[in-house]
This record gives sequence, C-alpha cells and structure tokens, in this order.
Amino acid sequence: MMEQHQDNYDVAICGAGPVGLALAALLARRGIAGKRIVLIDARALGQSISDPRSIALAWGSRMLLEEVGAWPLPATAIHSIHVSRRGHLGRSLMDRAEHRLDALGYVTRYGEVVDALARAVDAAGVEVIRPARVASLNEDGGHVTLALDDGRTLSAQVAVGAEGGVFGQQEDKKQTRDYGQHAVIARVATSSPIPHRAFERFTDEGPLALLPQDGADGLQYALVWCVQPERAASLQAMEESRFLAELGEAFGGRLGRFTRVSARLAYPLGLNAEAHATTRTVAIGNAAQTLHPVAGQGLNLGLRDAAVLARLLARCPGPEAIGRFLDERAQDRKLIIALTDTMARAFVGSGPLQSVLGLGLATLDAVKPARTLLAEVMMYGRRGGSSFLPYRQG
Repeated sequence: MMEQHQDNYDVAICGAGPVGLALAALLARRGIAGKRIVLIDARALGQSISDPRSIALAWGSRMLLEEVGAWPLPATAIHSIHVSRRGHLGRSLMDRAEHRLDALGYVTRYGEVVDALARAVDAAGVEVIRPARVASLNEDGGHVTLALDDGRTLSAQVAVGAEGGVFGQQEDKKQTRDYGQHAVIARVATSSPIPHRAFERFTDEGPLALLPQDGADGLQYALVWCVQPERAASLQAMEESRFLAELGEAFGGRLGRFTRVSARLAYPLGLNAEAHATTRTVAIGNAAQTLHPVAGQGLNLGLRDAAVLARLLARCPGPEAIGRFLDERAQDRKLIIALTDTMARAFVGSGPLQSVLGLGLATLDAVKPARTLLAEVMMYGRRGGSSFLPYRQG
C-alpha cells in the first residue's frame, strides 16, 4: 500500500475507549478544531459498542459526560454504598442524602459510554481511524510521527497513549503488583434486591462487589468477585445452582437468595502504574495506571486524567502542557493508587487484623467527616489543586 502522510494534527490519541474518546470530546469543547484531533483505535466501533462489561461512573464522571453532551445514557443510579467485612462486626454506609446529590454514581455498560462519547466526538468533527494500530512512534524535534499498520503515516504536536489493555497483557511499569486474584464478573438476580444500593463486601479471598444494574433480562446486579485464580476457574466451571449457593455463602443474606446468574468471565488483577511521558508523548487512563477494581476507581481516575490534559492542551498543545499535566495529576493519582492498593491487600486473609479492620469500618460510619471525605474522594478524586472537576475551569 502506498504511504500516505498527514501533518495537520495538534493531538493524536491512541485508543478510543472511554478515556480516549472523552479526551477528544473535551479538546473540541475547549476550542481545538475537530479536524486537528485524530483518534486511532484497533477495534471497529461496533465491537466497542457491543461490549457488555459493567462499569461504575462516579458523580464527577457524570458531570464530565454532561460537559461534552454524552449524558444522559442508560444507567442505574447508586443512591447508597454499603461496605462490610464478611464474618466480622462493623460496616459503613454512604448515602447520597449526605451530599445532597441525585446519586453517588451510576452503573452502566462499557458499550453505552463508548456509544455516547463516540456520538459526541463525531458531532465535534474529530477524525477517527479504525480499525488500525500504531506500528511505531517516533518523536523528532517539533512533532511526533506515528506509522500505522495500514500504511499511513501521521504526525502531531502531541501523542497521547490511552489504550492500556488489562493486567496480565501489559509490560511491567515502575509500580507493579500481582494480587494473586482473578475477578469473576457476571450479572445476578436476588430474591430481595435493595434498589439503588451498591455493596462492597470484603472476604478472606478478596472483595466482592454487587452494583445495582437493572436490565430487560431481569438481572439486578453486576457482580465483581475477587478470588484466587484456581477458585475463579472453579467458579466459572460450576453449575449455576452451585455457583449461586457459593455466592450466597460468600456474600450473606442481605439480599435474600441469589436466584440467577449470567455467563461468567474472569480476568487477572494487578497494579501496574507509571506516570510515563516524554517531551511530546504522555499516557493517561489505563495506559498510565491499571488498578484493582475495588471501589471502582480505575475509569474515573482516567477520566480525570482526560479532563486535566484537555484543559492544558487547549491552552498550549506542546511540551509545556505535558509537564504541567504530570504535576497537576500527581497527587490524585498517588492517592487513588494507594487507596485501592491498600484496600485490595489489607482486607484479605483472616485473623485479628480483620477484626480491627471491621471495627475501623464501624468507626468510619460513626465519624461523619471521615465518611464524607472518603465518599468525596471516590466521587471526585483529590480536591487539591486543579484535580477536582478541572474541565469546569475556564
């Protein structure tokens, strides 16, 4: 194929998942012409839209989607979050009423978010190249050259990596940890659901989350059950009745009996993070930090990355923006990485420490300022500097 060259882009975004799409839409919203932004993705749009995975959007992420015209979308609101330790006293309950919000967050499909953001990007006139992969990237002087696997060569002032993949398929970054867990994901129904309440239940093997997500199929919750790899394989292979019984034993009876489950998938869990950047390239979202799914912070942290980077690139699409981005995102990234890493490890196992941690949840529930602070970190990230809802700034 004859090589084609294009030299008109301010920003090239590698990866058109929710974070890459959000960055493109925010850049256009901030004043960069759509034709000067290019999105490159290996998957056809239809593949991404049909992705059935459930994801949790924090309230701050909803505000970002509103900013670019990608909200409302089909989603189930989370009004309260119940956190507990299986077999130990103590629990904490966070409720939207304490924050005077419509919801603490939302549960939706990955494909729904991609669809809404793709329409916003299309309306902004952003160029999208898919399916295509970046075969090589070369940074030289005043631009970055990207060679695609279809023979095209692009250049841009800045290239942004927004395609991270999942832990186990990535090269190790500076901060990496294998948790020795797999997440079993599915959707389930119960006999006594509590509408709009999410659960984070810590067990000896790892956290078990149930996120409210009503569907036409009658299934009411998205399940994320973190267990050892051998246990995950066993849970996937079990007959439905036995799986539901095992799930009921692990979670307890707060929602009655588990009555149905969808197909079960599993993937390995780990921490893999590095604030990677060069003079004209930078990684955001999952490409910069892959986290344990406890507390559902990965995508929301990535969307905050996109918000800050869009604001800075709109002011100056070059090296200065990348340097400032790393500075402004450092504290929020550090806090969320430390929070999820600590939660993923501290609550695993048995013994006296788990009783102490259970009592810690009770203390958290009794001390409103501490509970409020934790909820706000989960909804908005760290409130310092410009990390908090930066896309609202001028």
